[in-house]
Amino acid sequence: MADELQANQYLTFTLADEVFAVDVARVREILEYTGITKVPQVPDFMRGVINLRGCVVPVIDLRLKFGMRETDRTVNTCIIVVEVQMDADVIVLGALADSVQEVIELEPGQIEAAPHIGTRLRTDFIRGMGKLDGRFVMILDIDRVFSCEEMAEVQEGGDAVAA
Repeated sequence: MADELQANQYLTFTLADEVFAVDVARVREILEYTGITKVPQVPDFMRGVINLRGCVVPVIDLRLKFGMRETDRTVNTCIIVVEVQMDADVIVLGALADSVQEVIELEPGQIEAAPHIGTRLRTDFIRGMGKLDGRFVMILDIDRVFSCEEMAEVQEGGDAVAA
């Protein structure tokens, strides 16, 4: 598994007290928390949309997606704008994070395979577990965090606002 990981630079961020990471090549930018326009009838984890230089960008709450409580707005809360590959399309979305930490470099030897927790819990969105300063960092496969159905709902919510 670790040999499949080609990119070795990751942006780390926190959700609750856990550290997560995403391939830095997938990150477009990091924004301060800004006003999010609510969209009716979208999944709970979709907090709404923002206007990013004239483009409507859906904002999702990773805490809610991962079964945690809703992200609280603090001075450190930010929106990580990422590119998600869905079939042949690239979807730009914002992910709420409690705080952004830093860009780290992990060698394949510092990354273990994602844990297998049984058949009832999905862990396919975890690319691996990085070891950094005695702590684990969950490396997300941003393309697998959401199912195709969820991404379609998120995209439809953003398209409805754009129209």
